[in-house]
Amino acid sequence: MPAYLIVDTLLDDAELYEEYKSKAKPLIEKFGGEYLARGGRMTLRETDLWSPTRLVLIRFADVKAANRCLDSFEYQQILPLSKRSARRTAIVLEGL
Repeated sequence: MPAYLIVDTLLDDAELYEEYKSKAKPLIEKFGGEYLARGGRMTLRETDLWSPTRLVLIRFADVKAANRCLDSFEYQQILPLSKRSARRTAIVLEGL
């Protein structure tokens, strides 16, 4: 069953975040992740519980694959770049 990594990002340092993105993309793909959306235009329809700013949507084969990627040594090495350049909410959602 596929799983989706959904990340909402509010950039604080766009230049540093570009460095994170350039390192994260090949790593995500190495673990089988497929980018479905990456910061594209959004139309907010209902925001009672949450008002996203910049969304990224990545599909993995399953929850285990998504977590293997996020927990990997390689990803943990680049994660501080993201944390220094942006505030984020990230979830792994099991799909259909």
